[in-house]
Amino acid sequence: METRYSVDIDRYERLTQDELRKAFLIEDLFVPGQLKCIYWENERAVVGGIVPTESALKLVGSKELATDQFAERREIGIINTGAKGTVKVDGTAYELEHKECLYIGRGAKDIQFTSASASDPAYFYLISYTAHMTYPTAKVKIADAATATIGKKEQASERTLRKYIHADGVKSCQLVMGYTETHEGSVWNTMPCHTHERRTEIYCYFGLPEDHAVMHFMGRPDRTRHIVIRNRQVVLSPIWSVHFGAGTAPYPFIWSMGGENQAFADMDQVPVKNLK
Repeated sequence: METRYSVDIDRYERLTQDELRKAFLIEDLFVPGQLKCIYWENERAVVGGIVPTESALKLVGSKELATDQFAERREIGIINTGAKGTVKVDGTAYELEHKECLYIGRGAKDIQFTSASASDPAYFYLISYTAHMTYPTAKVKIADAATATIGKKEQASERTLRKYIHADGVKSCQLVMGYTETHEGSVWNTMPCHTHERRTEIYCYFGLPEDHAVMHFMGRPDRTRHIVIRNRQVVLSPIWSVHFGAGTAPYPFIWSMGGENQAFADMDQVPVKNLK
């Protein structure tokens, strides 16, 4: 498991573009036949990509977690960004179609991933935070998500937001998770943008056609920088950073948060006129 350490706002100002990408972008999380995890020092988050092909892949503990079982002191959110697959949790199988979600509560011991087809595998995206409470494992279908259309077509920011794991949906200790999809003709996500110093946020962009990209903006509102992001790549957003982007084609992205609270609307809005 790779460890990514925190970058404070002062050091961030001095990073080269290559250093910026190395600190905040995860480029190769999804590898067919492999389970890969990144341990991020901020909120002690774990980001994972699991792509089972010929055989099952098992989630286990590590030195970074100081546990034999991955979920001994953690909760997990999973969204399938690929073809049909199954997550088996302590003997119970949960079949996940494309964009469906699974929450796994603290204390689960045996977690395994399989794909329905080795040639067209599932691409499981995993987020995990530490947990001091145990909530039941639960699957969420797209139809069960809290859904809203947000943004404005005339501002090229119309999009559909779906909340899976949140205070009024699937219960968790601190994890909040769902995904947003831009509409045809709209390019901007999370506009007007915001920060929230009570929690970190992580984006996984997926569903991007080949040769297309998202320009993801980050940093202090008055000193923004950008990272070019491709399909199934992940960007880490610390508490001091804005996080918004514009794509060259319509795209969905998974958002997840962990920190002080689960109030979805806990955001410090930044008017567009204040961006530099």
